[in-house]
Amino acid sequence: MNKTVALALTGASGMPYGLKVAECLIAAAARVYLLYSQAAHVVAKQELDLVLPPRPNEAERFFTERWSAQPGQLRVFSREDWFAPVASGSNPADAMVICPCSMGTVAAVAAGLSDSLIERAADVMLKEGRKLILVPREMPFSVLHLENMLTLARAGAVIMPACPAFYHHPTSVADMVDFVAARVLDQVGVPHELMKRWGSDR
Repeated sequence: MNKTVALALTGASGMPYGLKVAECLIAAAARVYLLYSQAAHVVAKQELDLVLPPRPNEAERFFTERWSAQPGQLRVFSREDWFAPVASGSNPADAMVICPCSMGTVAAVAAGLSDSLIERAADVMLKEGRKLILVPREMPFSVLHLENMLTLARAGAVIMPACPAFYHHPTSVADMVDFVAARVLDQVGVPHELMKRWGSDR
């Protein structure tokens, strides 16, 4: 395997972004630790008509088949699996992405809470100096949202709101999803071919 990346899906709108990032990580031979909140089930059903398997072993089989992952490449952990590798600073992932990232998750991580595995894993990344990327999808941001994100940025997190660009002339929703996923993968340091890079035609 190449990098090990923890990917958390939470209850913000933008589930296609997170699943695209996961698909590309698998294609790039990264090891993926997948976590998702209870609210993520609601978002996945609403946005994609996708029923996320409730049990980790069922989810591993489902997503391994969906993304043609290699044996052991994808692991799924429940929200209170405190024996998961990402729960300890002795075995952190190389990077962690929370995509989509709800404002509730932003607030919990900014406050240093660890009531779920997602929050604990994010806390571990910050304390161990590993890359933590949050992809919030909200508008408008309240003062509380902005202050929480500023707190996380000062702590070393990368705040990447899901803001698709248009200079690559997207012609579909998929093109716009690919743009956001591409920028996240760039931050993680995982190669991809989702879109042309600025200036590549010159």
